[in-house]
Amino acid sequence: QVQLVESGGGLVQAGDSLRLSCAASGRTFSSNAMGWFRQAPGKEREFVAAVGWLNAITMYADSVKGRFTISRDNAKNTVYLQMNSLKPEDTAVYYCAARLIRTVGRRSDDYDYWGQGTQVTVSS
Repeated sequence: QVQLVESGGGLVQAGDSLRLSCAASGRTFSSNAMGWFRQAPGKEREFVAAVGWLNAITMYADSVKGRFTISRDNAKNTVYLQMNSLKPEDTAVYYCAARLIRTVGRRSDDYDYWGQGTQVTVSS
């Protein structure tokens, strides 16, 4: 059974940093694209970042570009999201997702597996 488990969320102040982790189990995703999405209260789930099967290919939402960095450790079957200079508008539940193919995507429908999410709250 495939599982994606996010961790690292929490309550921080504006300007702080957090690093989210997503550990996959049940199968290896070393050859698959992985992504992060988020959903704020009352809003639709939105794309945050994605990484291809090698760290060389990454994609970011404009709202996080330059502040967030996605990376992966294939030996650990884990993907990370380093979030710096956090803003109150980054407050959301953050979800990890995995595709069955190598290429990155920014649509929710592009992804086949999802984690349960981790809450990130940024106070002003």
